[in-house]
Amino acid sequence: MNSNRGLDHDEKLLFEVGDVNRTGVDLSEPENLSQMLGDSFSDSEIGLAGLSEPETVRHYVRLSRKNYSIDAGLYPLGSCTMKHNPRLNEKMARLEGFSEIHPLQPISTCQGALELIDLISSWLKELTGMAAVTMTPKAGAQGELCGMMAIKQALLNKNESHRKIVLVPDSAHGTNPATAAFLGFEVKTIKSNREGLIDFDDFKKNIDKNFAGVMITNPNTCGLFETDIVKISELTHKSGGYLYCDGANFNAVVGKLKPGDLGIDAMHINLHKTFSTPHGGGGPGSGPVVFSERLEKFCPTPLVENDKGEYDLIESLDGKGLSNSFGRLNVFHGQMGMFVRAMSYMLSHGADGLRQVSEDAVLNANYLRASLNDRLTPAFEGYCMHEILFSDDFLKDTGVETLDFAKAMIDEGYHPMTIYFPLVIHGALLVEPTETESKQSLDHFISTLRDLVDRLKEDSDSFKAAPVFTPIRRLDETQAARKPILRWKEEPLIAV
Repeated sequence: MNSNRGLDHDEKLLFEVGDVNRTGVDLSEPENLSQMLGDSFSDSEIGLAGLSEPETVRHYVRLSRKNYSIDAGLYPLGSCTMKHNPRLNEKMARLEGFSEIHPLQPISTCQGALELIDLISSWLKELTGMAAVTMTPKAGAQGELCGMMAIKQALLNKNESHRKIVLVPDSAHGTNPATAAFLGFEVKTIKSNREGLIDFDDFKKNIDKNFAGVMITNPNTCGLFETDIVKISELTHKSGGYLYCDGANFNAVVGKLKPGDLGIDAMHINLHKTFSTPHGGGGPGSGPVVFSERLEKFCPTPLVENDKGEYDLIESLDGKGLSNSFGRLNVFHGQMGMFVRAMSYMLSHGADGLRQVSEDAVLNANYLRASLNDRLTPAFEGYCMHEILFSDDFLKDTGVETLDFAKAMIDEGYHPMTIYFPLVIHGALLVEPTETESKQSLDHFISTLRDLVDRLKEDSDSFKAAPVFTPIRRLDETQAARKPILRWKEEPLIAV
């Protein structure tokens, strides 16, 4: 049976399309080939399917048509900042001096790359109001690890190893408590209040002589600004602890405020979210960490040093004010492609442009909130920041659940928003439109969601069946996660 649909072909696995006896290129047998792997080398057939060049191109083009992308439409994932990546950034990142650089080549041959790292470091310190920055972390989660390692080192330096308690809000990203636990800290959860913010009284109750610090996302994962952040930082420092800020949502405040002014001691910045290349572009991210003066001397190596226009990498801990550093976090110095894209984004926008980025992100989110307020149910009253959180109250008595509603969005041509997160809201739907969406694209998205809500009570069965227009219908996602089939096996032919 032909399962093609319009211009989209049903695409089978490579093993089903190709053949082990077919190839797109003929290579002559190499002469005088000696095996350097000894007995570890096997020259037996490995069973990889071969395809001709047209078949190969068509296979991957057809697969690409099944992906939803930011180039195809609005990507409403909350807490992820999936925004347009300007093509200028890609052009800059592909310049030979950046794209073909090698981390082990002589420093004298990569002065331009080091200058760019030094320049973006200066921008990050200026935008955050912090004293120091390390560029080496490869993603936000590793940035968290880096910041908390500096805090742990600072506590050890003060002979306060007894401080083991790290407080984490119940709305936090899951990597926050995981990072603290990984480093040997004991994690205690801080409750949220009815406004979706940290319960300051609960925070105070959990501080004792073993208090090491607190990890806060601001704006938080409910899309709200923590209004008690200064009170929290003052009490944290008075109690001998440190304040770590998860910078995943810096996109909402960049250019509007400096985290250092709030009393934050360490914060990672997702270059791949705040400064384009949405969420790592599916590849390596970049999570530089900025430090306050309280943690500056615990910053990891290597660092770039600018000596009258000559750039060098500081590797040694002695003699450079880094004798208390916890050492090296990574073998090399970071993700060069992300540095270039982020720097291109910053220079293109300028200081005033970056401020407008935040303003537009917040404006777009609140436009969605106001336009959907009578159909969906906002989790909290009042304005939001760059993302809007809805509860599942609008689904009450319909027989439809959050997952069903999200699946129905796929049939309407949209990737679903983030669902069931944060956990503090039942059946949560978290939407971040980002600043790069026009009013026209937002209006189309709003109209689609309003139509879906209006259809709920009349045709709830269609939500349970969705999606119906995708190559593969609804899966048992629990079983797919717990019992994935990772190896293809040829089905035996059945005689008829």
